[in-house]
Amino acid sequence: MKMVSGLDKTMVLRGGYMAKLLDFSISNMTLDQTIDTASGFLSGRRARYLACINPHSLVVSEDDSEFKQALKTADILIPDGFGIVLASKILGLPTRHRVSGPDFFLDFTKHANSLGSLKYFLLGSSERVIEKMVKRLKQEAPNIDVCGVLSPPYKERFTEDDNESMVHAINACRPDVLWVGLSAPKQEKWIFQNREKLDVPFVAAVGAAFDFYAGTKKRSSLFWQRVGLEWLPRWLREPIRLSGRNLKSTPIFLSWVVRERLRQMRGKDN
Repeated sequence: MKMVSGLDKTMVLRGGYMAKLLDFSISNMTLDQTIDTASGFLSGRRARYLACINPHSLVVSEDDSEFKQALKTADILIPDGFGIVLASKILGLPTRHRVSGPDFFLDFTKHANSLGSLKYFLLGSSERVIEKMVKRLKQEAPNIDVCGVLSPPYKERFTEDDNESMVHAINACRPDVLWVGLSAPKQEKWIFQNREKLDVPFVAAVGAAFDFYAGTKKRSSLFWQRVGLEWLPRWLREPIRLSGRNLKSTPIFLSWVVRERLRQMRGKDN
């Protein structure tokens, strides 16, 4: 992992304020500022892209160059995991606000509904989840037009024909926002591979937001979210699936942060 000094602080990059953390340009905007920035993308012609980053995805990307490139080329890379915010504090970076994918989806949708006449396309998850999402959207955001949905078959990697068919279906609907919930790293890599072909001004990879919004998976309570332990109840519910994330990726991420902090301290002494 290439280390970049925490003293690099803040830069203006791709439409928002970013802080450099372990070679990733991570947003330090609040949720409201993120929504305002993303809303500004809606009038554009080129597909702008939001992705989430947490300690696990950062560690996974170290051995997956395409995933790393997909994260690095995101127009907004939001700090979805509390560990990212904690690392920023340790390294003296300005990122202080956790902005989760599910929270972004919820609040952006409220904002979009107030604007009226926006079109959503939902890509990913299962038909059951998509149906529940559409039903809730019709109830809570009646001004949003869900112009298209697609639940592709489960595959480790889509073929060129698969991608062409998916892109064609999306572009035919001409959505304002494409929400992608294929789970990481598949969703980020799919957007990276196809964004130049998409006739959509704004694309967001939000993963678990689909299940949470549909109600097919329960999100941890506000208490656990506020104390930075949202992962703990989820881990207790799904220990096998999430053990790799919590028992392997987290210690690796923390070791990188500690190493960078020691490098900073040595730099101050010199």
